[in-house]
Formats: sequence, structure tokens, C-alpha cells
Amino acid sequence: MTHNTPLSPRPLHDLSGRGRLRVMTVAQLRSHGVPTSETNEQCRPGGPWQQLLPGVVLLHPGPPTSEERLHAVLMYAARERGTGVPAQPGAGKGHASAYPEAMITGLAALTLHGFSSTPPLPSLDAIDVLVPRLRRLRSTGCARIVRGTALPAPEQVTGLPVAPVARALADAVAGLSDAGTVRRLMTEAVRGAHCEPAAVVRELNQARLLSRPHVVDAVESLLAEGRVIAEDRLYRMVREYGLPDPVWNVDLRLPGGPYLGGLDAYWPDQAVAVELDTRAPRQDDDALWSEYARKREHLERLGITVVHITPRKLRDSPEQQATVVRTALMAAADREPAAYVVVLPR
Repeated sequence: MTHNTPLSPRPLHDLSGRGRLRVMTVAQLRSHGVPTSETNEQCRPGGPWQQLLPGVVLLHPGPPTSEERLHAVLMYAARERGTGVPAQPGAGKGHASAYPEAMITGLAALTLHGFSSTPPLPSLDAIDVLVPRLRRLRSTGCARIVRGTALPAPEQVTGLPVAPVARALADAVAGLSDAGTVRRLMTEAVRGAHCEPAAVVRELNQARLLSRPHVVDAVESLLAEGRVIAEDRLYRMVREYGLPDPVWNVDLRLPGGPYLGGLDAYWPDQAVAVELDTRAPRQDDDALWSEYARKREHLERLGITVVHITPRKLRDSPEQQATVVRTALMAAADREPAAYVVVLPR
């Protein structure tokens, strides 16, 4: 092995495992027969190698590629566990296990997930890496440490462990103060079908970011955007799976009596209603759910069947949700007639 020999680079999008990654930990170099003293010599100013992060060596002169920076921050975050990178980068499921309890998060993760409103990887001064709260690590160089009490299961993106979109978004928002940027990121998360609004708000709430005014404003827009998308999915479900047309977005009242609540779709002849659950998991979630439950119980006492559907179920299993609604419509003939209610446009 000639340690001065630079290794050929691979573009970020091609992590097929051809060639060797040109960044290694000091421990890995020792396992390849390179003593620490020789590594230090190679990393002297003007030498063929350079120390990119503490304990992590770039095996060529000049700036690292985006791929090398990503692997370097993961190596740095995982090195205390005595781990490194596989001999063949990108080698399937085993690749993630090289970086236990460490994953890319924040803006870099969103870029890897395909966001267009985030900066390209080369323009990021630092890459966020998520680790357990008790890990004794500090931010340095291009590695910015983000700590979490409960880490999500990482997703594999270009062979790297990357935080799910909702968590990566919350970690990115934690470091942003520009309201327009926060709004654009949240909007793309929902419009691009990367995740549901409820998942974003849950992560923001857990990160205690909902007290920031510019985040609250963005969340309100996010929830409105999410409701529009959910309603559109509901329209498509009714049309594509051949359900009879309901009346859309109505309020129900008892004749001369109290308001019963609003519904997203209602079939008056069968007394079947659909209600979209677009609640955000916030601190008043229990109270809001109790309101949902009371309305549903009241309507069902009047003989109205209420089908409760979440936006995620509409996205992931529209045929199954259509079957639930169709079953409720067919069962109407076997039920006692519902009480008479007044249907008004909402």
C-alpha cells in the first residue's frame, strides 16, 4: 500500500461502492498498518494527507468532496464507539451499522432527501450530525453536533444514515431565525409529500420550538396547506373508487336546535359522514381530541355514522379508506333511520 497515492473521487450521487473512500479514522489507518506517528507525519502542512476532524484523516490534499465531508462527520460522531466505515462504502444495510447512534440531520439531511429550497451540500459551512444526548462530543470544523434524547430510526439516503424529514426539519428550524426560510422549508416538506404536517408539528413541539413567533406563523401556514392537500386526496378517493357523491364541507344542526359540528363529507340519504383528522400534536392535543370524540358520540347517538380518516391514511391506503366508507354506506339500510338534521354549507 502506498499511502501517498490519492484515491479517485466519486460523485455524491454515485455511492455504488466502486473504489475506496478517501477519508478514514486514525484507528482504521492503524488497522491497515499505518501507525499514528506516520499518520501525523503525512498530515503535516504541505503533506499528502490532512486532518479533517479530530481522529479523522482526509487521504488527499485539497478540499474534501461533499461525500467525504458527510462520511467524515459520521466517523467523528461514531469514533468513540470504536467504529468506522466499511471497506466498501455503500454496501447495503451493513453500511448504516458503521455509524451507530449517529445520523445526518438538519439542512444537509433535507438536501439529501431531495429538497430544492435548501442550500447545496458544498455551500454548507457545517453538517449537522444527530447523536444521543449523553455522548461526549463537541462541534468542531465541519461537524456540528445535535443532541437528542430519543433518536429516530435513520433512513438510508445514498447509503448514509439520515434523519427522517420531520426530525431533520425540526433540527434545521432550531438554527434558523428567518421566517421566510422556515416557511419555505415547511411548505416543501408537505407539498413534496415528504411527510405529514402532524409529524412536523410533533417534532417541533418536542424540540420546544413552538414558542418562537416565526415558527408559530409557519406552522399555521403548514396546517392550512396540509388540510388543502388532505381535502384534495379525499375528493380523489371518492372519484377514483366510485363512491357516490356526498355533499362537501357542511355544518349540521338539529332543527331549531344546537350546532352539531362541521363535516368534510356527508351522505344525507345514508347518514354517513367523513371527518378528516388534521389535528396537530400540540400541548392542547388531549382537549382537541376530546372535542372530536364528543362530536362523534353525539352524531352517532343521532344515528349518523362518522368515519374518521387521517391524512396519512388517505395518502398511504386510499383504497382501504374507500372500502371503509363504502361499507358504512351499504350498512345504512340495516340501521335504524337517523334523526332529521339540517345540512348547511360551511
